[in-house]
Amino acid sequence: MSEEIFAFLLRLYPAAFREKYRDEAVQLYRDRLRDESGAFLRARLYLDMLVDAASGLPQAWRNSYAENPAPSFAPNVEATPSFRLLEKEKLRPESIAIGGTLSVLALFAFGFLISLPAPFRPLPASGGKMFPIESVLERLNRTPSPASDGPVSEGAGTAGYASASSGAPPSQPSRSGAVAVRIESPQQIDAAERDRVIQSVARNMQAHYFNHDQAQHASAALLALEHRGAYVAIVDGPDLAARLTADLRNSTQDVHLIVDYSSRPLPAQPGAPSAALSPALLEQYRQAMKQQNCAFEKVEILPGKIGYFKLNSFPDPDVCGAAARAAMQQLNQADAIIFDLRNNGGGQPDMVAQISASLFDHPVPWFNPRANPSAIMLSPAGSSLAKKPVYILTSTLTRSGAEQFTYNLKMLKRATIVGENTGGSAELGVFHRIDDHFGMGIPETPIANPYGKPDWELIGVAPDVKVPASDALATAEKLVLQRRNN
Repeated sequence: MSEEIFAFLLRLYPAAFREKYRDEAVQLYRDRLRDESGAFLRARLYLDMLVDAASGLPQAWRNSYAENPAPSFAPNVEATPSFRLLEKEKLRPESIAIGGTLSVLALFAFGFLISLPAPFRPLPASGGKMFPIESVLERLNRTPSPASDGPVSEGAGTAGYASASSGAPPSQPSRSGAVAVRIESPQQIDAAERDRVIQSVARNMQAHYFNHDQAQHASAALLALEHRGAYVAIVDGPDLAARLTADLRNSTQDVHLIVDYSSRPLPAQPGAPSAALSPALLEQYRQAMKQQNCAFEKVEILPGKIGYFKLNSFPDPDVCGAAARAAMQQLNQADAIIFDLRNNGGGQPDMVAQISASLFDHPVPWFNPRANPSAIMLSPAGSSLAKKPVYILTSTLTRSGAEQFTYNLKMLKRATIVGENTGGSAELGVFHRIDDHFGMGIPETPIANPYGKPDWELIGVAPDVKVPASDALATAEKLVLQRRNN
């Protein structure tokens, strides 16, 4: 360290300090520089200087201003305040340079951050949770399409069905332009309503559950618990619904049975006049999908001719079918395809089938536990993607319709799943309205799984290659390259 550099370090100290100690400090440095020769001693000298500067600068600045207290604002003879201009040390070029550099860097960083596009995220339910029945409302308010398989609830168990961004038609507008059913605070119930709900659940089980013997057993067990006072302490709707669901599942071992509570009044059953979606709401849904590009966040060809399709829902094909076909047509240029479903909360089974059909050149057995019948043959779409390898990226946020897409393609050995275990939402069954706030989903026909495996309810779909969701895309790209090199 030369004497000029040492002098530069001294300029970082306050003027008062330099005037008082500069000559002594420089002389001390010169003496040590003369007497301490050799690599070790010279290194120690430089280290001492740096340590002194790091520890002494803050203290020097504090002491510098303490020695020159600012004069007080003493009143003059007229008892009005008098003011003085305080002598201030001018900013040094070094301070101006450092401050200016930091300001410019901060300005550029801020400009860069606000220029980044916001990633799509499904609209969350207020309170962090959406009850399954809330999402059922969307299907109930939708005019059934001619291809509908029946009055089956398509959204139970997942928040993905209850927002405009997820592909379900809207039920009420939000300020942002997207629409969603949101949960309010739980509402208390009285003893009369609690007893009426329990009796209705038991009657619906006996009337509609596909296994008559199990329905009789579960209903009797429910009424016995009520007789013993097991539900007396329950005073709010969500708690009662959760307890009834647990008791029904315990009796039947059927995880697809569900009782739930809606803080919003439930609509009439499908087929009633109020069940039809108004033209105004349908147009609002179309506009929301248009603004969000049908929740298709990105479709591109990555380096190495890898097709990448990030979709955050499977929207209504009546509204977004053309956009889906265009996206799949763009992927025809790729040698391999990656579907990114890490933020996909579900959607319409018809859109799941439409996109999946593009990946086959022959009919395949197709499983939809929400339909009756639950197994059909999926006809191919005649695209050029049938022979190209497919990878699906998943996370714990991958739910419902996105899980159907993942599960079926995995069972058909048509895709490699990369990422995390999916969320495990396969609620199904016909929805039965109990009153303005309670309803239940009941499987009315036994499930026929053509793959002979349990569906993904509660357990999710396990990945073939388990990695954190944040690493799934990079891992899938490596798998594509490895497959190509082999």
